[in-house]
Amino acid sequence: MVDEKNNEIFLRLGDLLDYPDVQLSTYASECVQLLASTLPDASHQIKRFLDFVGSTTQGRMEEIYTGTFDVSPTCFIFAGYMLFGETFKRGEFLVQLQERYHQHNFSAGNELADHIAVIFRFIATLEDGDILKAELIEDCLLPVLEKMISSFKTNPDRANPYAHVLRASIEALEHDLHRGSVQRKASEGVLEKEMAP
Repeated sequence: MVDEKNNEIFLRLGDLLDYPDVQLSTYASECVQLLASTLPDASHQIKRFLDFVGSTTQGRMEEIYTGTFDVSPTCFIFAGYMLFGETFKRGEFLVQLQERYHQHNFSAGNELADHIAVIFRFIATLEDGDILKAELIEDCLLPVLEKMISSFKTNPDRANPYAHVLRASIEALEHDLHRGSVQRKASEGVLEKEMAP
Protein backbone atom coordinates (compact mmCIF):
# COMPACT_ATOMS: atom_id res chain seq x y z
CA MET A 1 0.00 0.00 0.00
CA VAL A 2 1.13 3.57 -0.70
CA ASP A 3 1.65 5.77 2.36
CA GLU A 4 -0.12 9.00 1.36
CA LYS A 5 1.97 11.19 3.68
CA ASN A 6 5.24 9.76 2.37
CA ASN A 7 3.85 10.13 -1.13
CA GLU A 8 3.28 13.85 -0.50
CA ILE A 9 6.73 14.30 1.08
CA PHE A 10 8.46 12.80 -1.95
CA LEU A 11 6.32 14.85 -4.34
CA ARG A 12 7.21 18.07 -2.50
CA LEU A 13 10.92 17.16 -2.35
CA GLY A 14 10.73 16.54 -6.10
CA ASP A 15 9.21 20.01 -6.51
CA LEU A 16 12.00 21.57 -4.44
CA LEU A 17 14.66 19.82 -6.52
CA ASP A 18 13.08 20.91 -9.79
CA TYR A 19 13.79 24.24 -11.50
CA PRO A 20 12.29 26.86 -9.16
CA ASP A 21 8.94 28.37 -10.10
CA VAL A 22 6.67 30.90 -8.40
CA GLN A 23 5.25 28.20 -6.10
CA LEU A 24 8.62 27.33 -4.54
CA SER A 25 7.69 28.92 -1.18
CA THR A 26 4.38 27.04 -1.15
CA TYR A 27 6.09 23.71 -1.87
CA ALA A 28 8.67 24.35 0.85
CA SER A 29 6.01 25.38 3.38
CA GLU A 30 3.97 22.23 2.66
CA CYS A 31 7.10 20.12 3.00
CA VAL A 32 7.91 21.67 6.40
CA GLN A 33 4.43 20.73 7.65
CA LEU A 34 4.53 17.20 6.21
CA LEU A 35 7.90 16.44 7.80
CA ALA A 36 7.24 18.10 11.16
CA SER A 37 5.69 15.18 13.05
CA THR A 38 7.88 12.31 11.88
CA LEU A 39 11.16 13.93 10.82
CA PRO A 40 11.62 17.18 12.77
CA ASP A 41 15.29 17.59 11.78
CA ALA A 42 14.39 17.32 8.10
CA SER A 43 11.52 19.73 8.67
CA HIS A 44 13.96 22.21 10.24
CA GLN A 45 16.26 21.90 7.20
CA ILE A 46 13.41 22.73 4.83
CA LYS A 47 12.34 25.61 7.11
CA ARG A 48 15.82 27.10 6.70
CA PHE A 49 15.49 26.73 2.93
CA LEU A 50 12.03 28.33 3.10
CA ASP A 51 13.44 31.29 5.07
CA PHE A 52 16.09 31.78 2.38
CA VAL A 53 13.51 31.56 -0.43
CA GLY A 54 11.32 34.12 1.38
CA SER A 55 14.12 36.69 1.36
CA THR A 56 15.36 36.00 -2.19
CA THR A 57 13.98 37.04 -5.56
CA GLN A 58 12.69 34.50 -8.07
CA GLY A 59 15.46 35.44 -10.50
CA ARG A 60 18.15 34.91 -7.86
CA MET A 61 16.69 31.49 -6.92
CA GLU A 62 16.83 30.50 -10.59
CA GLU A 63 20.48 31.61 -10.76
CA ILE A 64 21.35 29.62 -7.62
CA TYR A 65 19.56 26.53 -8.94
CA THR A 66 21.32 26.73 -12.32
CA GLY A 67 24.70 27.37 -10.68
CA THR A 68 24.19 24.47 -8.30
CA PHE A 69 22.66 21.75 -10.47
CA ASP A 70 23.12 22.61 -14.14
CA VAL A 71 26.66 23.98 -14.34
CA SER A 72 28.78 21.95 -11.93
CA PRO A 73 29.46 18.36 -13.01
CA THR A 74 30.06 17.44 -9.35
CA CYS A 75 26.45 18.29 -8.45
CA PHE A 76 24.53 17.60 -11.65
CA ILE A 77 20.75 17.14 -11.24
CA PHE A 78 20.75 13.95 -13.33
CA ALA A 79 21.25 10.79 -11.25
CA GLY A 80 22.55 8.71 -14.16
CA TYR A 81 25.28 11.25 -14.83
CA MET A 82 26.23 11.36 -11.15
CA LEU A 83 26.42 7.56 -11.01
CA PHE A 84 28.05 6.77 -14.36
CA GLY A 85 29.22 9.98 -15.99
CA GLU A 86 28.51 10.51 -19.68
CA THR A 87 28.99 6.82 -20.53
CA PHE A 88 27.13 3.95 -22.13
CA LYS A 89 26.05 2.84 -18.63
CA ARG A 90 24.12 6.05 -18.20
CA GLY A 91 22.29 5.29 -21.45
CA GLU A 92 21.40 1.81 -20.16
CA PHE A 93 20.23 3.32 -16.88
CA LEU A 94 17.97 5.78 -18.73
CA VAL A 95 16.45 2.96 -20.79
CA GLN A 96 15.81 0.87 -17.66
CA LEU A 97 14.18 3.82 -15.89
CA GLN A 98 11.95 4.51 -18.90
CA GLU A 99 10.88 0.85 -18.92
CA ARG A 100 10.02 0.99 -15.22
CA TYR A 101 8.09 4.22 -15.72
CA HIS A 102 6.16 2.67 -18.61
CA GLN A 103 5.34 -0.43 -16.54
CA HIS A 104 3.86 1.81 -13.84
CA ASN A 105 2.05 4.19 -16.24
CA PHE A 106 4.29 7.03 -15.09
CA SER A 107 5.49 9.87 -17.31
CA ALA A 108 8.71 11.85 -16.91
CA GLY A 109 7.09 14.64 -18.90
CA ASN A 110 9.60 16.74 -20.82
CA GLU A 111 12.52 15.80 -18.54
CA LEU A 112 15.05 13.03 -18.94
CA ALA A 113 14.15 9.95 -16.91
CA ASP A 114 17.12 10.35 -14.56
CA HIS A 115 16.30 13.89 -13.43
CA ILE A 116 16.29 13.63 -9.63
CA ALA A 117 12.97 15.47 -9.30
CA VAL A 118 11.37 12.95 -11.68
CA ILE A 119 12.74 9.98 -9.72
CA PHE A 120 11.33 11.47 -6.48
CA ARG A 121 7.92 11.82 -8.13
CA PHE A 122 8.13 8.24 -9.39
CA ILE A 123 9.00 6.67 -6.03
CA ALA A 124 6.02 8.58 -4.58
CA THR A 125 3.79 6.31 -6.70
CA LEU A 126 5.30 3.05 -5.42
CA GLU A 127 4.03 1.03 -2.50
CA ASP A 128 5.84 0.82 0.81
CA GLY A 129 8.11 -2.19 0.87
CA ASP A 130 8.30 -2.32 -2.95
CA ILE A 131 11.69 -3.76 -4.01
CA LEU A 132 11.98 -1.30 -6.91
CA LYS A 133 11.41 1.62 -4.54
CA ALA A 134 14.05 0.29 -2.14
CA GLU A 135 16.54 -0.20 -4.99
CA LEU A 136 15.99 3.30 -6.37
CA ILE A 137 16.48 4.78 -2.90
CA GLU A 138 19.44 2.65 -1.84
CA ASP A 139 21.34 2.26 -5.11
CA CYS A 140 20.45 5.52 -6.85
CA LEU A 141 19.10 8.45 -4.84
CA LEU A 142 21.05 8.08 -1.59
CA PRO A 143 24.50 7.68 -3.18
CA VAL A 144 23.78 10.49 -5.63
CA LEU A 145 22.54 12.91 -2.96
CA GLU A 146 25.49 12.05 -0.70
CA LYS A 147 27.86 12.75 -3.60
CA MET A 148 26.09 16.02 -4.36
CA ILE A 149 26.24 17.24 -0.78
CA SER A 150 29.92 16.34 -0.49
CA SER A 151 30.60 18.51 -3.55
CA PHE A 152 29.70 21.64 -1.61
CA LYS A 153 32.73 23.39 -0.20
CA THR A 154 33.20 24.51 3.40
CA ASN A 155 30.10 25.28 5.41
CA PRO A 156 27.52 24.11 2.86
CA ASP A 157 24.63 25.43 4.96
CA ARG A 158 25.69 29.03 4.38
CA ALA A 159 27.22 28.56 0.96
CA ASN A 160 24.20 26.99 -0.72
CA PRO A 161 20.55 26.89 0.42
CA TYR A 162 20.00 23.67 -1.53
CA ALA A 163 22.23 21.90 1.01
CA HIS A 164 19.19 22.02 3.33
CA VAL A 165 16.96 20.34 0.72
CA LEU A 166 19.56 17.63 0.07
CA ARG A 167 20.01 16.90 3.78
CA ALA A 168 16.25 16.69 4.34
CA SER A 169 15.88 14.47 1.28
CA ILE A 170 18.53 12.06 2.55
CA GLU A 171 16.81 11.83 5.94
CA ALA A 172 13.38 11.23 4.36
CA LEU A 173 14.76 8.55 2.03
CA GLU A 174 16.60 6.75 4.84
CA HIS A 175 13.43 6.83 6.94
CA ASP A 176 11.37 5.36 4.09
CA LEU A 177 13.99 2.69 3.41
CA HIS A 178 13.92 1.63 7.06
CA ARG A 179 10.10 1.54 7.14
CA GLY A 180 9.99 -0.48 3.92
CA SER A 181 12.55 -2.93 5.26
CA VAL A 182 10.51 -3.44 8.42
CA GLN A 183 7.35 -4.02 6.35
CA ARG A 184 9.10 -6.51 4.04
CA LYS A 185 10.39 -8.47 7.04
CA ALA A 186 6.95 -8.43 8.65
CA SER A 187 5.28 -9.72 5.47
CA GLU A 188 7.97 -12.39 5.08
CA GLY A 189 7.19 -13.52 8.63
CA VAL A 190 3.49 -13.77 7.75
CA LEU A 191 4.31 -15.83 4.65
CA GLU A 192 6.54 -18.16 6.65
CA LYS A 193 3.71 -18.75 9.16
CA GLU A 194 1.22 -19.40 6.36
CA MET A 195 3.56 -21.88 4.71
CA ALA A 196 4.46 -23.68 7.92
CA PRO A 197 3.06 -27.25 8.21
